[in-house]
Amino acid sequence: MKAISAKVTPGLNLGAYMISSDNSGAKIVKLVSVKRAKAKKGKQVCAKIADWVKVSIRKGIPDMKGKVFDAVVIRQKKSYRRLNGERIAFEDNAVAILKDEKGNPKGTQIKGPIAREVMERFPSVGKIASIVY
Repeated sequence: MKAISAKVTPGLNLGAYMISSDNSGAKIVKLVSVKRAKAKKGKQVCAKIADWVKVSIRKGIPDMKGKVFDAVVIRQKKSYRRLNGERIAFEDNAVAILKDEKGNPKGTQIKGPIAREVMERFPSVGKIASIVY
């Protein structure tokens, strides 16, 4: 996975509820695990911007509810620092659902802005975004 150009502070604990801001059919999702994450012994892993995560669908269309999907974190409330010195924080925590291991999104459009760091790591998600901030 490509490195991102920011010093990102992890802002999402396991069990956090987030908004699915694409049109895949999911509305509210719960963070289950973080793929390719490392933590010290006894310390819980946390998710941050542009992380590949596993989510469980809590609200959405009936055939998706309760199922586990891969997703990428596109917005987080916790502020993080870019290398030019500015700090970025969004209004909500949001994900985009992925359909395969290559990182292709399940939906065809994303509502609201996504972070520029997501576009660096997942260009296919950036293509369907309306705003890149």
